[in-house]
Amino acid sequence: MLEIATSDYRVSYEKERETIAFEGTFRLSGSLYAPISEMLTNILAEKPSSLRLDLTELKFLNSSGINVLAKFTILVRNSGNVAMSVVGSQKIPWQEKSLPNLKKLYPALELSIV
Repeated sequence: MLEIATSDYRVSYEKERETIAFEGTFRLSGSLYAPISEMLTNILAEKPSSLRLDLTELKFLNSSGINVLAKFTILVRNSGNVAMSVVGSQKIPWQEKSLPNLKKLYPALELSIV
């Protein structure tokens, strides 16, 4: 399992489940997202057949973080051979408003707000 974690947030990747989970509160400035962006890029470089972003425990993501997710979504789309799904939570209001924008970037993306 790959993981980046602090007392505020956690990003983890379970290769067996092809799932990247974001948890907690992300209030980083733009450049501080670099390790997370690098982790995401490295995961995609392994050429998984599918990727699932589990955001159900992601309480807050600032605009820099949303930009990281948007850029990653475009990378996955441009890879041309990775099925991507995103799972959000109805209990976290910003997700219902913001996550559909990822589908605009990658129309084949499967979005579930549970």
